[in-house]
Amino acid sequence: MKLMKNPLKQIVRAQKEGRAIGIYSCCSANEYVIKAALKKGKEDDSCVLIESTANQSDQYGGYTGMKPADFKAFVEKLADEIGFNKAKLFLGGDHLGPLTFTDKPEAEAMKEAAELIRCYVGAGFTKIHIDTSMRVADDDQNARLSDETIARRGAELAVVAEETFKKYQEEHPDAVEPVYIIGSEVPIPGGQQGGAAADHVEVTKPDDFRATLATFEKAFKDHGLDHAWDNVIGIVVQPGVEEKDAGCTEYDRSKAVDLMAAIKAYDNVVFEGHSTDYQTKIKLREMVEDGVGILKVGPALTYAMREALFALSFAEDELYDEDERSHFRKVLDDAMLANPKNWKKHYVGTEKEIALKRKYSFSDRSRYYMPVESVVKAREVLLKHFENGVPLNLLSQFMPIQYTKVREGVIENKPEELIIDRVCNCIDEYLYATHQKELF
Repeated sequence: MKLMKNPLKQIVRAQKEGRAIGIYSCCSANEYVIKAALKKGKEDDSCVLIESTANQSDQYGGYTGMKPADFKAFVEKLADEIGFNKAKLFLGGDHLGPLTFTDKPEAEAMKEAAELIRCYVGAGFTKIHIDTSMRVADDDQNARLSDETIARRGAELAVVAEETFKKYQEEHPDAVEPVYIIGSEVPIPGGQQGGAAADHVEVTKPDDFRATLATFEKAFKDHGLDHAWDNVIGIVVQPGVEEKDAGCTEYDRSKAVDLMAAIKAYDNVVFEGHSTDYQTKIKLREMVEDGVGILKVGPALTYAMREALFALSFAEDELYDEDERSHFRKVLDDAMLANPKNWKKHYVGTEKEIALKRKYSFSDRSRYYMPVESVVKAREVLLKHFENGVPLNLLSQFMPIQYTKVREGVIENKPEELIIDRVCNCIDEYLYATHQKELF
């Protein structure tokens, strides 16, 4: 049976030919965000890469309630609604490994991780980030895992991925092979914990990058995975970027010059940069020029979505009496206070400072609470209040960019369109940086 090469390998080819072309990865399960990515992809006539993290979708449903196959169906349904060419849609699994099973000993944790990989590859996901960098219950909790242990576990999961793809291909003869991303760097999936972490971002040392790559190559080949190794297209590094509560650590190419020079010696891989959120389009462009072929973004997209909802909420305050309002902002904060597990470790400071962060921190922990029933109901009331559009004077006050687009006839004055377009503002920065329409 003929193997269909994965088009994502063209990222590597473009980079090695000296062309500053990459791709951004939309790491979100939020419907508005995914719609925005697909809408911009259609307008730009470019490909779209959407990824789900291990804790979002797994064999048990994750925090979204969707298994990988469900997530794929969800995204493809939205693509059909928007009229996006699904031949240009790529789905990835992020941080796939024992991430959510670290309370178990290795044998159990890796068994669960293997099933996780099986679910993603078996659902037709074609970009697989294998991440085995986290300690499990019977590891020494005071020592860093050795490169050899991380690579061995990664290779064991790659075996499962390859076996699963062979079975998948029997039913889907035209399926493309998965490509693999290896390695893991700060931040941890979901974002840094504690307020000071982002102030101490260290660029990956070139020797550490080379050692990781060499150790993984040996482990793959020791497990008979020579072909799979040819499909490893990226390695996660820390180029020196991270969001903060009220800003970000910006990419400084002078600090990353040695790391970026190191990738030039390898013809088969590019760097994957995590937590590129809130970088300017100029900094994002510099990263792509320097060798970061894949830019991961998540919180910045849901932050833009939250901004749009808050803007509508502020407009609602001006139009409606107290007893008629959705009180969306308060309902969201109440939901966060009722179940603080998704923000408690991330926000530090005085009570007033933490209250501000719950609403406005760039790490955007509020994204975990958007599916809460009370929040969904409040949002429905809010959108209902503007089903006939936002008065232009209030739209100008609270969403000036969208106001201009409405006046020019670029978008309609409908609440969902306004929200999606606000997310599109962020995506525009990434399309400027990646030029990904030149990939396919």
